Amino acid sequence: MKGFRDRGIISPSKTSTTDTPKSSVISDSSEPGSTDTKFSKPSLWSSFFASAFSVFDIYHKSSSTSQNKAPHIRHSNGWTSPVKTIMAGGTMRRIQERVLGTSKTGISNTTSDIWLLGACYKISQDDSSGNADATNALAAFHRDFSSRILITYRKGFDMIEDSKLTSDVNWGCMLRSSQMLVAQALLYHQLGRSWRKPLDKPLDREYVEILHLFGDSEASAFSIHNLLQAGKAYGLAAGSWVGPYAMCRSWESLARSKREETNLEYQTLPMAVYVVSGCEDGERGGAPVLSIEDAAKHCSEFSKGQEDWTPILLLVPLVLGLDKINPRYIPSLQATFTFPQSLGILGGKPGASTYIVGVQDENAFYLDPHEVQLVVNFSRDDVEANTSSYHCDVVRHIPLELIDSSLAIGFYCRDKDDFDDFCSLASKLADESNGAPLFHSG
Repeated sequence: MKGFRDRGIISPSKTSTTDTPKSSVISDSSEPGSTDTKFSKPSLWSSFFASAFSVFDIYHKSSSTSQNKAPHIRHSNGWTSPVKTIMAGGTMRRIQERVLGTSKTGISNTTSDIWLLGACYKISQDDSSGNADATNALAAFHRDFSSRILITYRKGFDMIEDSKLTSDVNWGCMLRSSQMLVAQALLYHQLGRSWRKPLDKPLDREYVEILHLFGDSEASAFSIHNLLQAGKAYGLAAGSWVGPYAMCRSWESLARSKREETNLEYQTLPMAVYVVSGCEDGERGGAPVLSIEDAAKHCSEFSKGQEDWTPILLLVPLVLGLDKINPRYIPSLQATFTFPQSLGILGGKPGASTYIVGVQDENAFYLDPHEVQLVVNFSRDDVEANTSSYHCDVVRHIPLELIDSSLAIGFYCRDKDDFDDFCSLASKLADESNGAPLFHSG
């Protein structure tokens, strides 16, 4: 991607096992399958990416056991209609997207770099190197993507207060998208950016503990139940959709309440939370200012005055247009994925939130919370747990120009040096935005 920084680049010919907060370099040689070059680049792409015309299907499922699906309009080949009739809900939806996905996506021949949460996968290679390095980069990208935590609609969980709801189908996608972003922050903090989901058991205990935090009951600190409770002041309610600004403020409120329940040593969210907003209600647009002084204040409050600086989660809710996103902001949105502190974007189409984790050219890669899965329960120390429902092998994409103009960007800074580096990158990005900055720092 032209103009993006040469940091966080994946280099198949180098080996590195060091994960530092200032570096997003990830070694391909440590990735299983990275040395397997017998597959062609097009065949790998076709297996990695869902079809362009199967992206962002919005399924109107009821929370009843029948889960009837309302019709929707889409441009497609004539044979897709009967296939969609057969493929209904849950796992079958994933099969549907694989069946409809073909090599006609226009993706298989691209050689542009991929940026995934601060890590660059260089697909473009000169003729002398052949396809080996590009193939390894694709395999490493897929392993990285499939290691990100997926949190989707669930059914069969404990009733949410007095609502009698035991599923979040049709209304919980923004909450689920936000859970994914915070889960990624915890992965950064506990296991580092280079962590990948183990292929064999036992699992990493820290990883299992993170998943347990997002279980679907009041006993799990960051459950949908507790998020709704913390966000009541911002309009969160079971059965109702919520926007990015209210979601960010709800996380700030939930983190504060959990901090007050325990001492500093046993924080469930071991980082300060700073919502960078340009106005009181966060819905009027304009470029907010990330204040270094305010960030320091949040760190001090988090540590209860014991530390000058702590790890910090930055949430930046934005409105970047009216009915659709203003094209002037797209280059800056793309560039945020080159930051080593990147946690991605809460965004999608209106009323259908997703977790956007990467970009290539004008396309955004995302994790989709709209699949309905049964609730999963396991203990925080169950390193033999089946966690397959928390990951996805299908890489979906949507043009950046089609995402909702109301979104939120996340960043994680491990320490003061990491924060200073982020501020430097953010200032440079604002200076190069041609009068359309996402936000300012100062």
